[in-house]
Amino acid sequence: MPVARSERLLTLLQTLRRYRRPVTGMVLAEETGVSLRTLYRDIASLQAQGAMIEGEAGIGYVLKPGFMLPPMMFSEEELEALVLGSRWVARAAEPRLAGAGADALAKIAAVLPADMRDMIDSAALFVGPKRRDEDKADVSAIRRAIRLERILELHYGDEQGRISRRRVWPFALGYFEHVRVLMAWCELRQDFRHFRTDRIIDMTLHEVRYPRRRTVLLKEWREQDVPLEN
Repeated sequence: MPVARSERLLTLLQTLRRYRRPVTGMVLAEETGVSLRTLYRDIASLQAQGAMIEGEAGIGYVLKPGFMLPPMMFSEEELEALVLGSRWVARAAEPRLAGAGADALAKIAAVLPADMRDMIDSAALFVGPKRRDEDKADVSAIRRAIRLERILELHYGDEQGRISRRRVWPFALGYFEHVRVLMAWCELRQDFRHFRTDRIIDMTLHEVRYPRRRTVLLKEWREQDVPLEN
């Protein structure tokens, strides 16, 4: 069955986003399932719509950052994913992040064609009940510490109720069905550790930036394949 032109352009755009260096037209044509001649026409169409695609035939193409995707180019599955994600965030995240998710979906819906807005309203995708365990810590402050790469000082109670003081370098936050887990480098243990946010008794956000980049910590944590218990 022929692929709609808008869907074909979207596929090409998403393929280009995966490459940081120039990629040949032949590779792009193979990945998107079109002829080389159609590929060149589609690149020209995207360029006419404002996509900053640099390059030429025989050399390769690269998409510069900053191009905003036209709303009519969302597929049905992408819209369903946005709805489901927004509804999950509304149930699983803290109020501030839940509100941001709902606001983001409303902004997207506001610029969609009428038929796509109806798809959002009628999406039959739902999530389960809200998590039971409540956080003692301000999760929005934890997210801020992660963004700014700031040290957090925690008073933390473990499963046996023992309380310890930890200085940590927060780099990620995991959202599970019933708990949230902070991933951090612990100065006390000199290793990666996970902290349930419902067991953080209190915390202090320091203005001191920890000495390593968050992206480096995250990469090392992934490479160590540290079990993420909840």
